[in-house]
Amino acid sequence: MGVRDDINSLRAEIARSISVLEKIERYFIAFQQNRLSAEPDTDAAMVIAQSLTNYYTCIETLFLRISQFFENGLDQGRWHQSLLSKMVLEVPQTRPRVISDATYMVLGEFLKFRHFTRYYFELDYDWDKLRYLMKKFNDIHDVLKDEIAAFDRYLAGLAREER
Repeated sequence: MGVRDDINSLRAEIARSISVLEKIERYFIAFQQNRLSAEPDTDAAMVIAQSLTNYYTCIETLFLRISQFFENGLDQGRWHQSLLSKMVLEVPQTRPRVISDATYMVLGEFLKFRHFTRYYFELDYDWDKLRYLMKKFNDIHDVLKDEIAAFDRYLAGLAREER
């Protein structure tokens, strides 16, 4: 497989990830609008926590594919944070940044939350934190897709150059 094929393979990963993110977004937005009651309950908290966790995991998986394609150098001790940090960097003569600083800050919150939920076994969620994360999700999901689309356009240009 040549470089152009590798680029197109990465672009296919991006398209698949965007499709999954959009499914999660549609579900989560509908849940917030139609099934989230004024009185917070444990079931709702669990749906919110799992939706945010799945959303971030999908993004992180895409970022890992991008990192493997371009630089593949992550701090093994804190690779999740290292990976996220790399997506803000423009690597001269290699690739542009994938996400903005503002997106990085919000995704950092999602990363911390996902880590928390992996080791939290109780059912009494902090609703202030959940509301904060829902607001951040609502603020960022369109911006994130736009940033990933811009990166995909960069890849399309690279693929054209490889002809």
